[in-house]
Amino acid sequence: MTRTFRKRFFPKVPGKVWNDWHWQAGHRIRTTAELVRYIPDLSLEEKKALYHTDIRLPLGITPYYLSLISPDDPEQPLRRTVIPVHQELIQTPGEADDPLGEEAQSPVPGLVHRYPDRVLLLALDFCSTYCRYCTRSRVVGHGTLHPNRSRFEKALAYIESKPAIRDVLISGGDPLMLGDDRLEWILSRLRRIPHVEIIRIGTKVPAVLPHRITPQLVKMLRRYHPLWMSLHFTHPDECTLESQRACSLLADAGIPLGSQTVLLKGVNDTVETMKTLVQHLMKMRVRPYYLYQCDPISGSAHFRTTVEAGMEIIRGLRGFTTGYAVPTYVVDAPAGGGKIPLMPDYIEGREGGDLILRNYEGGRYRYPDAFCSPV
Repeated sequence: MTRTFRKRFFPKVPGKVWNDWHWQAGHRIRTTAELVRYIPDLSLEEKKALYHTDIRLPLGITPYYLSLISPDDPEQPLRRTVIPVHQELIQTPGEADDPLGEEAQSPVPGLVHRYPDRVLLLALDFCSTYCRYCTRSRVVGHGTLHPNRSRFEKALAYIESKPAIRDVLISGGDPLMLGDDRLEWILSRLRRIPHVEIIRIGTKVPAVLPHRITPQLVKMLRRYHPLWMSLHFTHPDECTLESQRACSLLADAGIPLGSQTVLLKGVNDTVETMKTLVQHLMKMRVRPYYLYQCDPISGSAHFRTTVEAGMEIIRGLRGFTTGYAVPTYVVDAPAGGGKIPLMPDYIEGREGGDLILRNYEGGRYRYPDAFCSPV
């Protein structure tokens, strides 16, 4: 699919240039005029959004990721995740620009301190490709969160002042859109703080711009272990040969990889699709970590499923594929409540000292609960 796209639209671009992440980032599709060159038959819903001035989140798609998108099917899952539709302009009850209350838990600009022992450091507000369901659409793509040292120094000073902070997640925007030197400066400064034990990087780069994962980047990253990565894969169609190569480079460097997948209506909200995705990820050495209920950001109603739909997916995975491939289904509670795990009810009740359990096939089993046994 990518080769056909390249041959049609970029016939004079050699492979070495196409695979250069700087070229990919510099040739992102950012305007409607550019997009219609590749997708001339936009749907009415897409046109209503693209020709409207009030879209909150800008358009941004790498040529690589656009090569995975169907020009003919507006309902194709990947297309729905990156091309706006007019439903984004409709705010429904319960939605908010900052549904997770991050602003209220931000002691200094670009730093969120929600949990006692960890913080979220927003490195920048830029992504190579913008997901239409982005939790931080109020921030990303607007050029207001710059990766400058004065802001970072304030965040680092706050982290240094709080000995309870042992875990720092670097996110954004996408921190891997920083150059190697600037990213290394952040990592090195964090490593100088004695109580910071773990550094994590949140990124969608392996899915949307796998060319960014270079041997040079990986060589630098491995100097800062223990370093973990939270990746963002949404659909099996993102698990390409290029993405597999990127994940292999990271895994070979000893970086544990986990995927945080957002549950999206019409994109990945079936057991079959999710099972295919998690099994692909396992082959890529990426552990399915979280399945997120879509956050109620403004204009997200067309993406959000019921919680029961997520429960059904977990039921369809548990016991039907390896346990390593079953993510934890969570709701990130509004107003800063944090992640709350949701599980199907496998405990039916008690009879005497026994727990009555139901397995993945619906069978009922007794388990002698020692703490409830007669003395």
